[in-house]
Amino acid sequence: MDTSEHSLRTLFAQLGLENNEQAMAQFIRQHKLSPDTAIQDAPFWNQAQASFLRESLKQDAEWCEVIDELNTLMH
Repeated sequence: MDTSEHSLRTLFAQLGLENNEQAMAQFIRQHKLSPDTAIQDAPFWNQAQASFLRESLKQDAEWCEVIDELNTLMH
């Protein structure tokens, strides 16, 4: 069982992205999604990132809430 903290900061780290406040805010500003684009289908993810997001959402994994939070921020 995964007992690690699931926050935006740890999600960014999991995705291999800089996870300080400034870098996260900049990423969100620069990667706005259109209303019809699902977060896991965004063109800027690499294959591993998209797969992680897709599988986490599909399996209703512990990351889902944080992925949903990022999705809201990006829309």
